[in-house]
Amino acid sequence: MKIPIILTLMKLKVLQESFSKALSITSRFTSNKIQLPILANVLLSASKNKLFISATNLEMAISIPLGAKVERDGEITIPARVISELVGNLTPGQISLDAEKEILKIAAQGFSSSLSGINSSDFPVVPHELDKKEVSIKSNDFKHSLNKVLFAVSSDETRPVLTGVLVVLNKDDITFVSTDGFRLSKKRIKLSSSVKDETKLIIPKNTLSELSRLEVSSDSQLVFSFNRSDNQILFNLQEMILTSRIIEGDFPDYEKIIPKDSRLKVKVDKSDLLRAVKLASVFARESANVIKVKVKKASVFVSAESSHSGSQETELDARVEDEAETLKDGEDYVIAFNYKFLEDFLGSCEGENVQINLSDANSPALFLDEEDKSFIHIIMPVRLQS
Repeated sequence: MKIPIILTLMKLKVLQESFSKALSITSRFTSNKIQLPILANVLLSASKNKLFISATNLEMAISIPLGAKVERDGEITIPARVISELVGNLTPGQISLDAEKEILKIAAQGFSSSLSGINSSDFPVVPHELDKKEVSIKSNDFKHSLNKVLFAVSSDETRPVLTGVLVVLNKDDITFVSTDGFRLSKKRIKLSSSVKDETKLIIPKNTLSELSRLEVSSDSQLVFSFNRSDNQILFNLQEMILTSRIIEGDFPDYEKIIPKDSRLKVKVDKSDLLRAVKLASVFARESANVIKVKVKKASVFVSAESSHSGSQETELDARVEDEAETLKDGEDYVIAFNYKFLEDFLGSCEGENVQINLSDANSPALFLDEEDKSFIHIIMPVRLQS
């Protein structure tokens, strides 16, 4: 719903600090499409002692309200790069904005400028509400969850459903799932308020990445609502409104991918394993990013080799549970991974130790964070030639 205001007339005063910060954020949502030059602009709307700064690239949009001394309601669109750079270089203090027709005059202490804009009638409508039931979640929990799943989202545009995060709303919790076909992340957290029906949505990675970048107080709530018929979702975070399309399609049945049984359970210090992976990566980068993990009865060896640079191996202490007697008679268990996948997982863990559940060298490995029981990660191994 667009705010009813008088077009092409606007006069107000606003603080440089808050205005510059809002412009910096909204500028990230603009687009340089030649066919639609107005998408490179931000929309400035003044109404009821509020200045709303809005931007959209047609995939997602944002609107940020600022307190302002509004003398005359109105709106205008101005090139985002120009006004953002200009306001960002002004000294802190009060700024006067005066718009008439397609010209915006900016005045501050010892400074004045006139900027050419575009009539706001051509600017796409930026939704402020979807008139649907809302879901509430702690913003800190939300951002924390995104750190566990965003790194596993696919960048392959030929499979659109994998370029977003699956969000599953149950009665009292919300689950986030991402996969690129080679690894899978799943994180579950409690909702601040219950929902009646289970709902599944696929939200684009870019939208969630932008949400995670917004700075808010630690105790704030993220409220979101969605409209299936329009394939839109709206997020409200401390009055900042971010809207996005919802990706259409069916997400893979992730529950079938999660290993239910394992032959080996390996517990190892997270920092030691991460260090070993980084050492191996020096050589793995020249060998398709492949590193080998060899499990013995009380230790793990991480190694990599390159035909150009040489080889290395790091030994780590480990607690190994071998109920299936996989390591009987002194046999070793060897599995290979893309080292980048291991680095991403270990970088998202909070506990001191991680657990790796293994079945065979060609089956998915399950990775667990000792500190976060509601987070699981799966990595497909690299098939080794005998």
